[in-house]
Amino acid sequence: MILIIDYGSQYTQLIARRIRELGVFCEILSCYDEIPQKTKYELKGFILSGGPSSVYQDDSPKLQNGLLELGKPILGICYGAQLLAHTLGGGVHFSKKREYGFTTIKIKEYTDLFHGFEDKASSGNLKVWMSHGDKITALPKDFTQIATSDNSPYAAIQEKNKKLYGVQFHPEVIHTDFGGEILKNFLFKICNAEKNWDIGSFVKRTVEGLRKEIGEDKVVLGLSGGVDSSVTAALLSKAAKDKVNAIFVDNGLLRKNEFEEVVKALKSFLSINIIPVDAKEKFLSGLKGVVDPEQKRKIIGRLFIEVFEEEAKKIEGVKFLAQGTLYPDLIESKSFRGPSATIKSHHNVGGLPENMNLILIEPLKELFKDEVRKVGKELGVPDMILNRHPFPGPGLAVRIIGEITEESLHVLKEADAITIDELIKSDQYDKIWQAFTVLLPVKSVGVMGDERTYEKTIVVRAVTSTDGMTADWAKIPYEVLEKISGRIINEVKGVNRVVYDISSKPPSTIEWE
Repeated sequence: MILIIDYGSQYTQLIARRIRELGVFCEILSCYDEIPQKTKYELKGFILSGGPSSVYQDDSPKLQNGLLELGKPILGICYGAQLLAHTLGGGVHFSKKREYGFTTIKIKEYTDLFHGFEDKASSGNLKVWMSHGDKITALPKDFTQIATSDNSPYAAIQEKNKKLYGVQFHPEVIHTDFGGEILKNFLFKICNAEKNWDIGSFVKRTVEGLRKEIGEDKVVLGLSGGVDSSVTAALLSKAAKDKVNAIFVDNGLLRKNEFEEVVKALKSFLSINIIPVDAKEKFLSGLKGVVDPEQKRKIIGRLFIEVFEEEAKKIEGVKFLAQGTLYPDLIESKSFRGPSATIKSHHNVGGLPENMNLILIEPLKELFKDEVRKVGKELGVPDMILNRHPFPGPGLAVRIIGEITEESLHVLKEADAITIDELIKSDQYDKIWQAFTVLLPVKSVGVMGDERTYEKTIVVRAVTSTDGMTADWAKIPYEVLEKISGRIINEVKGVNRVVYDISSKPPSTIEWE
């Protein structure tokens, strides 16, 4: 296995994903935790992630005690490279010219890290993704320069005994040319790792773990009908079968006709006990007058748990509450394992009360959305569930900017249904990672039937992505956007303007709240 030390980078989970894609088992460890004495698999090497800190800050994360003494290969990325150099006596200083985004590096030595790049990098030049303010300015003893850039004299470094490596750029992001090859070289040429991880082994290991953890007790699942909770239900069904009670709450914040359609679909492939609960009034009452998105999330999270616990009390022997929380949910909600900056809370994690009476289990929390779909495929989950676009736990509450009312919900549901319908009809739906509509608390002047109108605005949002951590706005054909806009304005009472969001992530998030 490879152990990834998390120094707070928003890309740490991407490193893990890339390693798993290459077939090697890996785990992430906080830089504040001690290195385990024993691991499930033979420890082959370490990767030090990037992070927001500077090595000269008093409270900046340090290398764990005993890390270097283990004698295992280490690859430092960005802050990890700077920390490695600084700890071993090299120089790291603030750069007057910071590097963010695409940069070209020049390979100076085709060492093991750049094995095979003679034919890949034109004249030794490689386009990479940089994101740093500090830079390495002097090498530690026994280190050598193996790549440089216009601004970074030591864009990649290596110890002479070929155990320690550092790169100032991010090989884990898709923007770096042949970044996967760099990681592959580190895994197999430098660490001598073996391929031992795939979706099938994840399913087997997870099912065995769930079976052991749940034992003879019962579990309730927070079912939403989305990909995440449906795949979670399939895993639990395989592990615990009749011990699983899936509580599907109609909170009034689902899409048009979604509750009925999802219940029917889930019953077609799951043998677990599905319990539908009508809690629309409870949620709408709890959200009355609330406009702050973080408060919405926490209220919805709290009410979900209250409903779950109320229903769970009716089932004898319930001990566990399962949720379909994913890696991006955790990394964006809080400092999951390292000192990363909080972006926003998700209902899966931010709304849980400290006195929750059920033990939380989240079998998908190490996975990305595309990996979850592969797990679902392995478990036989139907395509009509697996290929659905992501839907936020707080539902339409975070797609209505401002207060949630029955009127605003009706307007948004109708507009959203039209958008999805037109995307499906035009064969655009499966080309898009996520598409939805947002209702703004903004009215504008319009003209309908020779009369002046002053009505609401709908935003259409559609993005392409592979993992949800970065995203670009979808280039939907104009004629499709025209149909969506025309139908919404003509068919949804109270709307006279439709706009299209062309923001990428970053700097914007996919959801508006």
